[in-house]
Amino acid sequence: MKNHLCFLFIVLFSAVPAQSLIQGKLLNSEQQPISGVSVSISPEDSDDILAYAISDKNGGFSIEVNSEISTLKISIRSMDYAMVSEVIENKNQTLNFYLTEQAIELKDVVVKASPIRQRGDTLNYSVNTFAKEHDRSIADVIARMPGIEIQSNGQILYQGKPINKYYIDNLDMLEGRYNLANKNLAHKEVASVQVYENHQPIKILDSLVYSDRAALNIKLKNSFTFTGQAELGLGASPLLWDANITPMLFARNKQMLTTYQTNNTGNNVAEQFTNFSLSSLLNPVRINLEKKDWVGIQSLSTPNFPDKRWLDNNIHATSTNFLYKLKKDYEVKFNISYLNDYQKLKGATTTRFYTANDTIQLNETQFNQLYFNSLDANLILHKNTKKNYLKNTLELQGFWDGERGNILNNNENIGQQVENHYFKLANTLTSIIPIGKQLMNLNSYVGIDKTPQNLRIDPGQFINLLNQNMTYDLTTQNVAHQQFVTTNSLGFNKGIKHFTFSPSIGFQLMKQSLNSSIFVDETELTESVFNNDLDWTQTKAFAQLLTEYKKKKWRLSLMTPVIYSNYNISDDRNELGQNINQLSFQPSFNVYYEPSAFWKFNIGSNYSESLGDIHQLHYAYLMNNYRNIQKISAPLPESQIMSYRVGMDYKNPIKSLFWNIQYSHSNLNNNLLYATQIQDNGATEITAIQEDNKQLSHQVSSRISKYFGRLGANLSLKGSLGYNFSEQVINQILTDVKSQNMGFNAKIEKDISEALNVEINSNWTFFKNSLQNQSNAWITRQEHQFKLNAYPKENQFVGLTTEWSRNDVLKSNKDYFFADLLYRYTWKKANLDFELQWNNIFNTNNYSILSIDTYSYVETNFRLRPSQVLLKVRFSL
Repeated sequence: MKNHLCFLFIVLFSAVPAQSLIQGKLLNSEQQPISGVSVSISPEDSDDILAYAISDKNGGFSIEVNSEISTLKISIRSMDYAMVSEVIENKNQTLNFYLTEQAIELKDVVVKASPIRQRGDTLNYSVNTFAKEHDRSIADVIARMPGIEIQSNGQILYQGKPINKYYIDNLDMLEGRYNLANKNLAHKEVASVQVYENHQPIKILDSLVYSDRAALNIKLKNSFTFTGQAELGLGASPLLWDANITPMLFARNKQMLTTYQTNNTGNNVAEQFTNFSLSSLLNPVRINLEKKDWVGIQSLSTPNFPDKRWLDNNIHATSTNFLYKLKKDYEVKFNISYLNDYQKLKGATTTRFYTANDTIQLNETQFNQLYFNSLDANLILHKNTKKNYLKNTLELQGFWDGERGNILNNNENIGQQVENHYFKLANTLTSIIPIGKQLMNLNSYVGIDKTPQNLRIDPGQFINLLNQNMTYDLTTQNVAHQQFVTTNSLGFNKGIKHFTFSPSIGFQLMKQSLNSSIFVDETELTESVFNNDLDWTQTKAFAQLLTEYKKKKWRLSLMTPVIYSNYNISDDRNELGQNINQLSFQPSFNVYYEPSAFWKFNIGSNYSESLGDIHQLHYAYLMNNYRNIQKISAPLPESQIMSYRVGMDYKNPIKSLFWNIQYSHSNLNNNLLYATQIQDNGATEITAIQEDNKQLSHQVSSRISKYFGRLGANLSLKGSLGYNFSEQVINQILTDVKSQNMGFNAKIEKDISEALNVEINSNWTFFKNSLQNQSNAWITRQEHQFKLNAYPKENQFVGLTTEWSRNDVLKSNKDYFFADLLYRYTWKKANLDFELQWNNIFNTNNYSILSIDTYSYVETNFRLRPSQVLLKVRFSL
């Protein structure tokens, strides 16, 4: 593997052409420097720009040219000075130019702004260039900006990586829940979308700690903006409603966004409440509490196309977000959200379990009812300046969820019922202050949570294990999980010439308890093997040094943490326990190289060791759902992971072209092998065996996007290729499990005329697996979407969307066709939109998909929403 990585590294870096450095100064007739002047390099006989720069405040410019051409043309352009153009040799040199002032008389012209402009590490996308007449939110516009991608859940990627911040006028009010603004802020209020490359969110660390992630800033047209939207829709088949009231206020010293949304049309507004914040990578043992489910009903695999086609919902969601700037650069933020949703899912599944010498088939018809209630509140005090940093976050979170399910399993009717509650209270503090010529960094996290859950199955299951092979009416699984976590660290940041040293020390304490019991009918099983009484104490101490090197176009970072861990685990009822001490060294190394403003290269490796969590160790049986019960009475899982990555990015804002490619590989060694026993009715019992085993994965992905200004077209292509290998014991036979996947996406948007626009979006996916060298057939899936956007008159819009998909299922290919129609009339004087939506015109009511697990194929026939008509009225606030 090391040889492969070296080869990739040599190939990538040998692909960079020979470089020459051309630098100098621009001066006027009085020997004064001239800033803000464009200096470009092109071939002698062409106007194609090879590289460019903007003169700085001292009049200086520096351009690296990657070309084998012997002679070049340097051009200097400014509105206030006469143009300069000279032919020069392609070699390292210093050139000074004296510019002559010249007034330029402009003829009557139509000026078109450049779609993308770059200054330093900031890209400015012109909203007017990428916006279409039928767009409403800023998300509609961002989705077609080259280099930027919005995933189906709303997460924003730049050059294939998630952004680390979403600002509105350089303020972060929403703290990662940026979908609330992205999908509700009218694009007409936005002047430009800015991308801050290599963005370090903490200003005091900006020149010390390197970041390879970008941030997005929504730059509004006005310094004071009161905006938002209100819409109301009513429809039929059945009675439908869709309402959204979202006022927003953006001012110099305060921001506010409040929303109330409700619908039963399949519009999944819960995605707008998703938090996409990226956790800090500087703390090697950072743990944030989050909700995890111990039990659940048997779920249906949901289709991978828009929610509006299948989601049978009844949702009410509200959120209030407020930011106010105090004196001395402090900010106070308050975010609170509440969600209530009731969903119904209907479908049928055919599951084939593949073992080394047999195939087991399970047929299920399912009707699930899901009840979601959640509350999330944050109070934040924040200060972020070049001199110090403070952020304290107090978080309260609660879930009161329930699930109901009925399954017809091979002609047996099974009822399921789950109560799933969760409560969390946590506080996070980060403070960075200067002490002498260095920075002191303090981090503290304290949190508690509770997870009481209950699962009831009717009739009783696992009769051999739970009731001496006698049928019974009801199985009840009770689970109570509690935990307390605190993580604290103290560190320093010190810059010495080209180096930055960031040593830190810290500790973590985690205390957990897990109690569970199983009832057969109304009788509790008193045997210890059915009752977990687990106490878990985990302590960690760590010391680490982050060393970074920066010189010219190079960035190197080396993280060297040493972690001491102690796990004290006991279950008095089962008279079992473990006490484990581990000392580990877990280094990571990254190299970033930027030979020019166009190219970026990265290569990195990481080694980590981890011990399992409480979900991977319990000495008594615990029933997760009606056909899965497991006991993990084994040593604590231990894993050693070695991972590598290598990639490169290319961007040319002048040509609106963005491209990247990334390869990653991981090698995982485990001390436990999980044995799965599949019964004839599909029920599985999972146990753990102490035996070394490994998992391997390879992944390659690439994407390219290009905007053709003259053609009025956008083009994007994406591709991926993956391979995974693991070992499992299935029905007492050690089995090698291999899987492969491939995917390709092509999307093009084209203006046919001023009154007609088309969009084509195509996806192909291929996957297969094999067990013990017995290969199963390739599964293919393809989806093709065609949109026709027409403007018959100035104030009217007609949108026709068609989707065709083909899925391989267990026995045949299945084709599906959907069509939607939208008519919109805009009353501009009153700023009103009237919309008529007709979704699923042909009333396609079923959809089959095939998903692959490590040892099973699952075909799901899903019940879709019927054809429906909705009349909407929308106005801006």
